[in-house]
Amino acid sequence: MPLLLELERVSAGYGPVNVLREVSLEVGEGELVAIIGANGAGKSSTLLCISRCLRQTGGEIRFAGQSTSGMRPHELVRRGLAHAPEGRRIFSRLTVTENLELGAYCRRDRQGIARDIKLVCELFPVLAERRHQAGGTLSGGEQQMLALARAWMAMPRLLLLDEPSLGLAPMIAATVFQTLALWRRAGMAILLVEQNARQALALAERAYVLEQGGIALSGPAAQLASDPRVQQAYLGA
Repeated sequence: MPLLLELERVSAGYGPVNVLREVSLEVGEGELVAIIGANGAGKSSTLLCISRCLRQTGGEIRFAGQSTSGMRPHELVRRGLAHAPEGRRIFSRLTVTENLELGAYCRRDRQGIARDIKLVCELFPVLAERRHQAGGTLSGGEQQMLALARAWMAMPRLLLLDEPSLGLAPMIAATVFQTLALWRRAGMAILLVEQNARQALALAERAYVLEQGGIALSGPAAQLASDPRVQQAYLGA
């Protein structure tokens, strides 16, 4: 499939500290790719680097065939890349509807925005029930649904998704994973960082294992799920 995202020997860091070491990975159009690894391996930093929220110190990132060097985060959003970071980071004082509208701030199709707010509220009925509530008054699971829905409102070609099931009850986490599968079938490409390695590998077509800021393993997700090294380190086998 055509490549949508390409990282070629990318390094990045915070000040003098390098957290990514020559990371190379790819995401194709409409593909769901997972990144798994231990805490501190550099998974979140990889997504922050892609969305231009973390300083890149080496290598090249290309989105839709064009280098992202020099681009600012909002420019990438306009080009079709959305990032739902770890910790939800919704606007706590704004209502659910206002959060969703801000997710679509790059769009100009008012009728389409209204239609898509209705669609995500059908997908997550609790958001319809809470649409006039401030985001900060929602439960953790409801805030995660809102964060996902807000990212979707940008109509991205590629969604960067960081730890969507973290801290969620199993039933709510299952709803989140079902939603990701639905969006992937609809043609959205997703780069998923997920603490639940078993579920991430079950959802993804391909996956990367990140260790100490570098790619340790990569390949088809089903193949990695059966790898004894992955099973021992990440799947509790």
